[in-house]
Amino acid sequence: MPETGTETDTEPDVAGLHTLCRELGEAADAVRQASQYAGELALGARLPARALAGTRARTALRSLLRALTDPAGLGWALDGRRPVARAAWLAGVLTSRESLAVSLAVAGLKARIRAAAVTHPELLTDPDTARVLRAIEDDRQREALRAFKAIIGSQGAERAFALLAPSFGDILAWNALTDENPFNDAAAWEIATGRTLTSAEPVLGISARVWARLDRGPGRAEPVAPDPSLLERLDRSGTVVGYIRNIGAVGTGGTLLVQRVTGPDGVTRYVVQLAGMATDAVSQDSPQDLLGAIHAVARPATPYSRAVTRALRTLVPSGTDIALIGHSLGGITALNLAADPDFCALYRVTHSVAIGSPVDGKRPADPDTRVFSLINEHDIVPSLEGRSAVSPYALPAQFTEYTWTDDTHAFPLCHAAERYAHNLQFDVPEASAQVDAALAPYRGRVTATRLFALHDR
Repeated sequence: MPETGTETDTEPDVAGLHTLCRELGEAADAVRQASQYAGELALGARLPARALAGTRARTALRSLLRALTDPAGLGWALDGRRPVARAAWLAGVLTSRESLAVSLAVAGLKARIRAAAVTHPELLTDPDTARVLRAIEDDRQREALRAFKAIIGSQGAERAFALLAPSFGDILAWNALTDENPFNDAAAWEIATGRTLTSAEPVLGISARVWARLDRGPGRAEPVAPDPSLLERLDRSGTVVGYIRNIGAVGTGGTLLVQRVTGPDGVTRYVVQLAGMATDAVSQDSPQDLLGAIHAVARPATPYSRAVTRALRTLVPSGTDIALIGHSLGGITALNLAADPDFCALYRVTHSVAIGSPVDGKRPADPDTRVFSLINEHDIVPSLEGRSAVSPYALPAQFTEYTWTDDTHAFPLCHAAERYAHNLQFDVPEASAQVDAALAPYRGRVTATRLFALHDR
């Protein structure tokens, strides 16, 4: 990795690094699966007692155990689903034993972090972030943590998160695979192999099932009379910038905005506009709190999605075309609704637009639903499900992803709905023009505006 502030004539090729990290991830996954099978075999979980009676069998078993524990071979590769195999794996984690599978996965993550630094040279030109990346390259976990704390101390947490956002998910996965916490390894493996992050979060490793139990509720929606001043501020242009500004105007206090539109072809359609997480981290009643956000990343059905469904059932006739537009948690919920077969049996979700949302692991139930993901690459939120905006893993054909950078390298400012509206209008107008062209059937006369207060219960 080049020294801070230097340039080289041999800057690595990003496409080559992406190919390398995908191959390393696949190899790591294959070695891990083989190790799990061999580990259970070596520990007797797959063999009857009579198979171990002969001298040759015992010799072969000892050879297999040596292969599974030799640092020059598979490293500490004892693993599996059976209790004895999991206990052996846990002992290896707690005693910092290396395994070939983890080493391959870590090498792949390093290649991804290096590729991000090529795409975002500020990661290396900034002395503090360069120090973090060099510590990761050298597998010095404590030094990386001290360097990250130094950025917070000198530049503030807001800038620290924004600067590292292009690599933050990969850095979390690297940390999880190299620390001595066994609970966050599953999430790290999902990130390292390009899978959807569904098992747990990669910091402490708290299971998605725990978040689901904490964030419970059938969802409830009550129609509310709109404030006349709010109605005057709402945009009726039918553009993605206008929808984002509407979301910002409605706020994150648990309010859903639905506009009924008569399109250019005379057909009535609905645009559902979903706001992000509330400013109070844990709300007693709103589904738009921190618990709801963490829950929504890993699971498709949440109190937020259920409350929106209840609201739409009272307003939108079955079979109607709808577009789901959401910012942050609202974008996650938009994709969760589009991925729900029951919801798609009620309505035809033609478009789902996620702004600053971690949605890359979600897939619409209807293959005709078109998905747009709009991301500022210094916004850390879209990478929280494990795939960054500079990921080596391509999205399916249904997805169209637009990414950009601006000069606002501070979080959460770069995540705000108002900032995204500004970016799309002035910095990347070509991206907003493409989304607006796709949403052309919804650009017509707004014939009704409805607001709903959403609740967990």
